[in-house]
Amino acid sequence: MSPKYWVPALERANIIIDVIAENPSKLRLIDISNKLDINKSSMYSLLNTLETLGWVKKDRHETYTLGPVLGSFASAYYRQFDILETFSVEAAKAIEVVDEHIQLGKRYDAEVFYLAREEGSSPARLVTDPGMRFPAHASAIGKIQLIKLSYEELLELFPEKDLPQKTENTVGHVDELWEQLQQAKKDGYVVEEQEGAVGFCCVSAPIYNKDDQLTAGVSFTMLENNWTDKRELAAREIMKLAEQLSTNQTL
Repeated sequence: MSPKYWVPALERANIIIDVIAENPSKLRLIDISNKLDINKSSMYSLLNTLETLGWVKKDRHETYTLGPVLGSFASAYYRQFDILETFSVEAAKAIEVVDEHIQLGKRYDAEVFYLAREEGSSPARLVTDPGMRFPAHASAIGKIQLIKLSYEELLELFPEKDLPQKTENTVGHVDELWEQLQQAKKDGYVVEEQEGAVGFCCVSAPIYNKDDQLTAGVSFTMLENNWTDKRELAAREIMKLAEQLSTNQTL
């Protein structure tokens, strides 16, 4: 965006909210000030305004959490996705076949925002929950939503070319990611083996709207010891689920 139309105060507020979201009830004014290198006077004004608006809340220990207004925004955000109800119904059918956790997510730039999850019987605790963001390149559900990008568009997302590592298995360079995406185009799905979290493997397929625009992704996630036996079955079922959601979705 052109600097002419950029509002620094809004950018600062957004950064502050991000920091508080990542560290709820852990940071005081001075902590946030030091962390973001914003002087105490300016930070006081920003936090006071955000608190007055209900975007953040200060507790009795003088630390901050997200406020109720952001909670209402989140509820409104989710309500606009009619796909959520369909996902809940159709994912349950796929889980009957594969019996592993299924997640629904939508990409925003270089990250995936998780919208919903339906769980199989596995006791495994996933590293992502609805409402969380995660690097797109380190997750199957993120990678599958990159397949429509040109190489130049991929470089715009990852200009450094070297990709941040979540585990030692995470794809490390944009050229390697590009090759994975070309294969995913041919297959109709993409796999990720312990790139987002050690011990977990995923397979994801794309969701399209009526205009054939890729709008979201859906994925199976399972423990590594189940992966060998279930990989092919999960790939087939996740593509079926994605096709069903594409038929019914209004993202």
